[in-house]
Amino acid sequence: MALQQPFLSELLHSTSKRSLPTTLTTRSTILSLQLPQKHNLYLHNKQLKKQERLSCYAIAENIRGGISSSENDDQSVLLENSSLEELRGQREIVGYDWTEEWYPLYLTKNVPDDAPLGLTVFDKQVVLYKDGSGELRCFEDRCPHRLAKLSEGQLYDGKLECLYHGWQFEGDGKCVKIPQLPENARIPRSACAKKYEIRDSQGVVWIWMSQRTPPNINKIPWFENFEREGFRDISTTHELPYDHSILLENLMDPAHVPISHDRTDFTAKREDAGPLFFEVTERTNRGFAGWWGKEKDQGKANYTPNFLRFEAPCVLHNSREIVDENGEKHYFSGLFLCRPSGQGKSMLIVRFGNTRKRTGILKFIPNWFLHQNAGKVFEQDMGFLSSQNEILMKEKVPTKKLYLNLKSSDTWVAEYRKWMDKVGHGMPYHFGHSTIYLPQQPAVVEHAPAGFVANISAAQPAKGGIGGMYAPNPANRYFRHVVHCKDCRNVVKAFETWKKALSVVALVSTALAILVSGRQWKALLLLSTSLCLAGIYACSTAIAMNTTNFIRIHRRL
Repeated sequence: MALQQPFLSELLHSTSKRSLPTTLTTRSTILSLQLPQKHNLYLHNKQLKKQERLSCYAIAENIRGGISSSENDDQSVLLENSSLEELRGQREIVGYDWTEEWYPLYLTKNVPDDAPLGLTVFDKQVVLYKDGSGELRCFEDRCPHRLAKLSEGQLYDGKLECLYHGWQFEGDGKCVKIPQLPENARIPRSACAKKYEIRDSQGVVWIWMSQRTPPNINKIPWFENFEREGFRDISTTHELPYDHSILLENLMDPAHVPISHDRTDFTAKREDAGPLFFEVTERTNRGFAGWWGKEKDQGKANYTPNFLRFEAPCVLHNSREIVDENGEKHYFSGLFLCRPSGQGKSMLIVRFGNTRKRTGILKFIPNWFLHQNAGKVFEQDMGFLSSQNEILMKEKVPTKKLYLNLKSSDTWVAEYRKWMDKVGHGMPYHFGHSTIYLPQQPAVVEHAPAGFVANISAAQPAKGGIGGMYAPNPANRYFRHVVHCKDCRNVVKAFETWKKALSVVALVSTALAILVSGRQWKALLLLSTSLCLAGIYACSTAIAMNTTNFIRIHRRL
């Protein structure tokens, strides 16, 4: 801010010397004499806002080296805030019920084999687990006895047991054991858990949230690229502290990548930031689709733009086809499955994949390294997306009153919020382009550490952990990703085991080096200690990479 003050002060000083046209000043004075005091204030405020806009134009144009003289310049770069239908007081509304949709619940490969898993869809809490035969089951996350969370329970002989009083439930929700009942007493029919329909499709567990309508199998998304021969993907799961609509909006925004994620991977470079082109090819009641890419790449030989598709309720698929020098076509996909997991919370399943084989150094990069790099990307966005969520809740107005959407970067964002206008009435809450419906009930915050941990993951060492890296902290990378990823969890455990083993070897080598008398033996043992210390440092670094949040170097600590 200090760097901007001299420039701004000089600009404001020059602006204050300008005088308004005499005709405008005279007319304003006449109107102020004729209108009531309330209208005087309105007119005065309107005049001030116009002057502020003129100042903003001057700043923006000064940066570009030009001078703006017309407010119509906005129309060339900004998206239209209101459609013709909106101006006429018309709005398209379509039938929509958020419960009659399939939501991405979890990656199939990461569902624990030995413990239940507590998850949420909007404000509905569910428990997912594998029964004795390995089949996936899902209930409402409450025991019919005294409402204790079943996700805090355990699997006993393939049955889900509530750890409050030991009631046990089979896969269909039927209660088969109540220890407190007298011998020969019959278990009440009402003592059953509410079951949710789930399906495993292409490695993802999907849940149908309606209890009234039978599941519509045709609504489960299907992704053609993931069935192509030779297609390989890297799948990760992340919990994030902001609304799923803000998450989707962020994922639809390719313009921020060069700035926010500069040098995080091989492709994001801030000097590549620039205007983008967008072409909307499809708008339906269930989403939209179209092409996009860098404006400077249009017209290049053999250039193929990206194709983006958003599909209700929360699926975003970005794909691209590239023909290599041998004429072989390769398919690339970025699939984002965004589950609303409560007010100000979301869970994202990311699946990056392609049909091209890894070459060179890429063949030796382990998946856990790619996973932690993905965690870094989300942490780079987390601060301003959380604040964006906070402002939307505080302002309580539609996004068109707050956003300044550019044609050359924000087309998908505007399309998504306008889609929200059509279907938001069928959601628990929504933030649309011109409509808004806030949550009717405030979010419930859990305070018990064990309960919070169990709700995030039932896998060790997270469950019941109270210290150090495993302390319950939803903003921590360990709880946002590692507890949901078997591979990364096993990697962290392996590095911890190696670190302990190397510490013991280093201690023994140092002790022996002190005790032995031969110089050669001393040198050899001290070398062994040095190598062990280097290994300990490498293990600590790897553990920190998986469990420690990224902080930008220019931020104060």
